Amino acid sequence: SKVPTAAVKQRYKKFIRQHVFGAMNVQRCDSEIRTRRITGSQNDNSCKEVNTFILANNNQVKAVCTGGGTRLPENRDLYMSNKPFPVVTCTLISGERHPKCEYRGHRSTRKIVVGCADDWPTHYEEGVIV
Repeated sequence: SKVPTAAVKQRYKKFIRQHVFGAMNVQRCDSEIRTRRITGSQNDNSCKEVNTFILANNNQVKAVCTGGGTRLPENRDLYMSNKPFPVVTCTLISGERHPKCEYRGHRSTRKIVVGCADDWPTHYEEGVIV
């Protein structure tokens, strides 16, 4: 696949930190979101409303961008995985600022939708539920 630019590599690393963890379970939402410093926006410590972890390894997720996924017709950058992945979705139940964010975890299996840049996943599309 293509060699990523520095900017793409940085976005890919952030994507992995926020969304890929093979050993994730529903009990670990609070601790993982705190440890990985996942916040609502880059310049403040607000609690992120929803964050999904994909239970897979980096290469399995990257493959969605390079043949293991299908491009969504209405968006040139979004790809839906051809096969479902187990995921844990963490939804904020209380708290406003990091690190005092409390989440409820929900495990499901679904096709994931990721944004790809130069064959590298750089964005998880939370809104699309298949």
